[in-house]
Amino acid sequence: MKLFARRSVTAPIPEAPQRHRHRRRRFGVLTVPLAGVVAIVGFAALLSPGASAVGNPYERGPAPTAARIEAASGPYAVSRASVPSFSVTGFGGGTIYYPSTTEEGTFGAVAISPGYTARQSSIAWLGPRLASQGFVVFTIDTHTTYDQPASRGRQLLAALDYLTQRSSVRGRVDATRLGVMGHSMGGGGTLEAAKSRPSLKAAIPLTGWNLDKTWPELRTPTLVVGADGDTIAPVSSHSEPFYQSLPSSLDRAYLELNGATHLTPNLSNTTIAKYSIAWLKRFIDDDTRYEQFLCPLPRPSLAIREYRGNCPHTS
Repeated sequence: MKLFARRSVTAPIPEAPQRHRHRRRRFGVLTVPLAGVVAIVGFAALLSPGASAVGNPYERGPAPTAARIEAASGPYAVSRASVPSFSVTGFGGGTIYYPSTTEEGTFGAVAISPGYTARQSSIAWLGPRLASQGFVVFTIDTHTTYDQPASRGRQLLAALDYLTQRSSVRGRVDATRLGVMGHSMGGGGTLEAAKSRPSLKAAIPLTGWNLDKTWPELRTPTLVVGADGDTIAPVSSHSEPFYQSLPSSLDRAYLELNGATHLTPNLSNTTIAKYSIAWLKRFIDDDTRYEQFLCPLPRPSLAIREYRGNCPHTS
């Protein structure tokens, strides 16, 4: 997939030396309009896709709209790097998707685990989808396709450590802004990873499965995604108890997909992408521009059976 990045160019505003003040007065009629043009160019650059808000050094990309975060691809061109299993320890290798540009500095990152009996190909669509919005994304394979949630949680953390310390793109990643996602047992592993590493900025279990139903110890903002038609990890015995057990003081949300099944996260899905992007932007990048998609709480629709959460968010 080849995506196209948008570039912004900020025109430098030279400062006239003091000794030329008499020239500036002489040609004042010409220099005032020119200064106005430069000011307009500078202001336009602030509104361009690469501009960051002065108050938030982690903000990346243009001002969000529903159409932009629902689109199949975002404003960044995406590159990828394969990581073979024999070159790593602690997990089974994978694929790194990342914004091609280096003009904006580092990006936040997220590691994503597949589910039971599945490989990274089952969640590969999330790689370029999230990376094109301004994240480094690592879709991983696990040691075996039968690994349980606790093991998958450890492997997600091992993948993040590799990404930030040894990978070929480590210089593009801000190691202080990391998150985890996963499907099914990978979703259960997401909760395990967040429990083990409270410094994570965001966690998103997708139709997660775990024998442990209570997670009061989590300190990571967590978006739990369930499916109303899930018969493998029914929301009544998995996603709902996961969400309800999270501390009430935690930034948390529960999204139940309408007309969906346990395997819905394995296919490109606009609703999953939209709210995952908003959650990751809001909590990994601390980008409050995305709060509009999370608060007020989304209402039931053809795509959403139910949405719960705390608003406004505190982090």
